[in-house]
Amino acid sequence: MAGKFLSTSAREVLDHRFIELLNGIGVAAAIQEMPNEVPNPIPFSQDRTHAAYDPAAAHRFWRAPIQADRVFKLFRTGFLGKASPVHFFWGSFDLAVTRFSGRRAPLHPGAVPGLPDAVTREAYSHEVSSAGFWPGSDAFPQAAFYSYAYPEPAGFRDRPVTPGARLETALGEFILPYDTVRNALDPDALLLDFLATTYAAAAETGGWDRSGLECPFGVPGQVRQI
Repeated sequence: MAGKFLSTSAREVLDHRFIELLNGIGVAAAIQEMPNEVPNPIPFSQDRTHAAYDPAAAHRFWRAPIQADRVFKLFRTGFLGKASPVHFFWGSFDLAVTRFSGRRAPLHPGAVPGLPDAVTREAYSHEVSSAGFWPGSDAFPQAAFYSYAYPEPAGFRDRPVTPGARLETALGEFILPYDTVRNALDPDALLLDFLATTYAAAAETGGWDRSGLECPFGVPGQVRQI
């Protein structure tokens, strides 16, 4: 597939119109041109390297998070404490959902490539158990579901989790390969078990108030019956 990209002038026109649209509805906005969470970032308006587009691959990728989103939203209904929405990260390109214990965390060291330390420290200001779907990278060239805790409690890595999952020491995360889920007899059940067991590993070793924070699964988008 031949590379496709907008000219600098065309991109600037679109950026300007987009900001004008937001300003028109009372939303103050500015565009940060530097990519986050990648080594050696290039400002978007100057990037002539990453221009290739494969529509079939993009569609296949889109289908994976769409399916993961359903299970993540169901998993989110089983928690009464603070939890993030199911959300897509623009930097590492992962779909994620995060649970919070309610307690403050130690200051994050930062130093994530291309990401301001202030952003990282705000994201990890409180204890979390976070899980998601990630398409992989040069360092880990495999699509996978992941789960980690911050700060990582002692004993977290030794807890039993879903069969087929493993601890990836270099990442400090539990990993369940996407192909393992895709080929399972019941992919939804396997993924939900991975989310539950890895969260339990974080909550148990981290001393979370599980009885006060957890509840039976509900129905995404519907008010829980009390």
